[in-house]
Amino acid sequence: MSSNSSLPGRRMVYFLFMLGFFAIFSTTISKNPVLPLFSQALGAGDAVIGLIAAVSPLAGILFSFPVGVISDHLGRRRLLIVSGLVFLSAPLLYLIINNPFWLIPIRFFHGTATAILGPVVSAIIAERFPDNKGEMLGQYSSATLIGRTLAPVVGGFVISLFVMYPGLIPYRIVYIVAALAALPVLILILMFKEEKHGTLAFVPFSSFRSSFVMFFSERKLRATAFVDMATYFAFGSFETFFPLVLLSQGIGAYLIGALFAVQTLVIAATKPFFGRIADRIDKRIQIVTGLLVLGISTAAIPFASSFAVFLLVSSLIGLGISLSTVATSAYIADVAEKGQMGASMGALSSVMDIGHSAGPIVTGVIVAGSGYVAGFFSSLLIAVVVCGFFILSVRDRTGN
Repeated sequence: MSSNSSLPGRRMVYFLFMLGFFAIFSTTISKNPVLPLFSQALGAGDAVIGLIAAVSPLAGILFSFPVGVISDHLGRRRLLIVSGLVFLSAPLLYLIINNPFWLIPIRFFHGTATAILGPVVSAIIAERFPDNKGEMLGQYSSATLIGRTLAPVVGGFVISLFVMYPGLIPYRIVYIVAALAALPVLILILMFKEEKHGTLAFVPFSSFRSSFVMFFSERKLRATAFVDMATYFAFGSFETFFPLVLLSQGIGAYLIGALFAVQTLVIAATKPFFGRIADRIDKRIQIVTGLLVLGISTAAIPFASSFAVFLLVSSLIGLGISLSTVATSAYIADVAEKGQMGASMGALSSVMDIGHSAGPIVTGVIVAGSGYVAGFFSSLLIAVVVCGFFILSVRDRTGN
């Protein structure tokens, strides 16, 4: 942490937390619960609604890694400004369309905002707080989770408040709120002064290729990325099929929402604590422990039979996610080469999004053929295999 920074110490912390909160609040309120309702009101069928929902994570898969590479060469601030402009402009595009198919490119465009923000902010934290990056990454993640938790509540309230207005007005007002929430994001980004930044120039393809080869040829970086992929494979399966299991057990929508809210609060509350632990103990132990807790808890879902047990299982899944993900980001920062922090964080984010997208697809196929027990067990199986691969990959050459 440099004493010459214009946002040193605690001020930098508050800056990052406010940035993460407003950014994720804005993008989440644009999606949940308004997006499927808005899509349906525009005349979209189930297949189109599913496609609209799928394109936003695709932006993360495609752009997180190249964005990280570009930020290593051109500086973090320039990329953050691009992200801030997308956060502010994307919600306004929802206001001018009347055809549901236009939501597909708009959602992809909107998804680029978080695809840029995530790896760039992670790289900033890792560089500015080298001695307690685990704790800072955990606190930043908690700030984004608070925004992610509040957004659906506010979005649902706005829709309910304006439900008597005709046509698409209630939904369009939600997107106006999303744009207003994105305004402080851009203001905060413009306040950010970078300690050093590269010359504005074309980044050659060889830079992307060398960063890609560097990341995936380094066994520790590669194995850690696979851990995040397995983590979000399980989480994607959980968030898609857990509600269906609950409905089959006669648990109503209100209680289903409560279970998800409690899990989000568990993650938000524990990530700073687990981040501090990651700064003090061997991060590899924490990564393996978290992934195994997540895998075992996910596999236990079909065997639960009461709300209390479902609450316990959901909370344990949250703890597993919290334990593992805060340590993977910190471990990547430990292992990444100097000058490759953005590329490494971007690659981690891209692989994570692949797992998040693949989880519901693969689990859905298994559930359709063999039922929920086999479907959720696939997450445990992948977790165990990836843990074994991770342990073998991150061992020091001395055997430790």
